[in-house]
This record gives sequence, C-alpha cells and structure tokens, in this order.
Amino acid sequence: MKCFSLFSCLFILLLLGCNEVNPSGEKEVRKFVKQWNDAHTQIKSPYLERYYMDIVTYYEKEFTRGQVQQDKNLLFQQFPDYTQRIMNDQSEVTKVEGSYLVTFTKHVNYNGVEADYPSYLSVTIKNGEFKIMREGVSKNAENLDAPIFPSARKSNAIISNNRQLYGDFNGDGLSDYATVISPEIRSASNADVQNTDTVQCVGGCNSVIIFSNKALKAITIKGAYQSQLENLKDLNSDGADEIGFWDIKPTTKSLYVFNATDGTLLIEPIVINTTVHKNLKLIDVFKKTGTNKITVTSSAEINGAWVLKSKVIALK
Repeated sequence: MKCFSLFSCLFILLLLGCNEVNPSGEKEVRKFVKQWNDAHTQIKSPYLERYYMDIVTYYEKEFTRGQVQQDKNLLFQQFPDYTQRIMNDQSEVTKVEGSYLVTFTKHVNYNGVEADYPSYLSVTIKNGEFKIMREGVSKNAENLDAPIFPSARKSNAIISNNRQLYGDFNGDGLSDYATVISPEIRSASNADVQNTDTVQCVGGCNSVIIFSNKALKAITIKGAYQSQLENLKDLNSDGADEIGFWDIKPTTKSLYVFNATDGTLLIEPIVINTTVHKNLKLIDVFKKTGTNKITVTSSAEINGAWVLKSKVIALK
C-alpha cells in the first residue's frame, strides 16, 4: 500500500513537472513564433540558433542548426537594415501529428525594398521547448529569386566551407578563419575604350569580410565584387594577424590592409595597374621591413608612363 502511494505521488509530481516545462497549445506556439520573428534584427540575430532543431528543412534544403545561423548572419551582413514582421500579427496554427504548422504572411523590408511572402514554420517540442523543424515560403510566392533568400547565398564560402583564410585575427593565440561574402553579379558590359567593365550587382556591389570568431566585426569594402584574401601576419605588434583584401578589377588590383581586430585600414589601398604591371605577386608589392614598418610598391603615372614606385610606411 505504501509503495502504491509512493508511486502515485511520484506519478503526480512527474505530471506536474511536465506541465511546468512543456509548452503546449496555440497561444504558446504563437508566442514562440513572435519571439522568433522579433529576433530578426541585426542586434538580436545571434540568438536565432536556439530556435531550431539540430537538423532543419530550411527553404527546401537540409541544413544543420549551425548552417541556419550562418545563413541568418550572412543575411544581416549583406542587408544591415533588414526587418521582417508578421502582417497584422495574424497566423494560422494547425496541429499535425504531434507538431504545429504555423502559416503567416511575412512583410520584409531591406535595401529600400518592401515585399510580402506567404510563409510557414513547422514547430515541435523538444526537451520542453519549442523548436523549428521546417522554415520556408510558399512555392507560389512571387519574387523567390530575391537576394534575401538562402538560394542567393548557396555558393557562399561559409556554408560550403571553401575559400577560408586561417590566422590569429584577434590575438588570442588560437586559429580563426576569415572569408568573403561576394555580391551576386547581375550584369557586366564593356563601357568604354579602356575595357573597364560596368558591373551591376544584386543589392549593391559590396564585399564583406566575415570571421569565424564572432567577436570580430565584419568589414565591408564598397564597390568590390571580385576579391582574394591574404594573411599579412602581425604588422603593428599588437599580437594579431592583419588581413589583406585584393579588390580585383579588369584593369587594376588594389590591396587593402586591415587591422582585423577593429576593422580599420592601416594604410591607403595599394593600387596596381594590371594592364601594364602584370603578374605581380604579394611579395612584389608588400613587405614587412622592420618593427612596425612596411615597404609598399604601387603603380604611378609619371610623365605619361606607368612605373612602379616604392615607399616605406611606419605603422602607428
């Protein structure tokens, strides 16, 4: 009898405990979706990862939770002004085999563009918390080629884990990596007799250097659509590697030298006229030549002729 009473008490406590930690019902689901939606700002976006299952069907593709977070980070780095809201705070919740299908119209605003998309989330409960299993938009929605969707970033280096430049970019003695988000080129056409291409990009022709270490802020290079990264090692004796960014154009290459810890330019860009000075390598234009000193070589037009000029720069 005592055993029966003990088990009865334990059973009741278990039920009460489950009721305290397990969310349920349409009201709680809508509250969760609102929190997820409100997190779609540049400030709150780092916390989006916690809303997802380990494996997610994300816009019809299978992503890990980390890859979803990476894609969200890329979205806000490309469009810092991005916002979204649920139209009229209205959503439909349908319970389907132990999970919830939530449908709503998502109003987005980015880079001066406003659009509405019929959207959905599939939500389940894991360890007493709501988690997203699926996220996407209706296949019948218009403008699905907009640059805010993951398909526009499907070849990005962060998700494919390609083209990563390794180094200690924050000076903590551990290896980090950097990569570049390049814009999607819409069109390019010869504009003048000098064979300088006029390039148009979706969302603007800007490239963004991002780092695996989230404490390092992204660096945006305006007007750059083709690039290459270089690890320039520690140039200013702060213990962190500096990062070089080649802005590659049809007739020029420009090397930007950034302090990765704060994103500042250490020197003016080193410009090479590649129609005249061809096949130059990094060592030909950039050398560390002393404590906090570098020697840079760039193209210069003197008396109508293009020559290479070198100078020593003392870094602060």
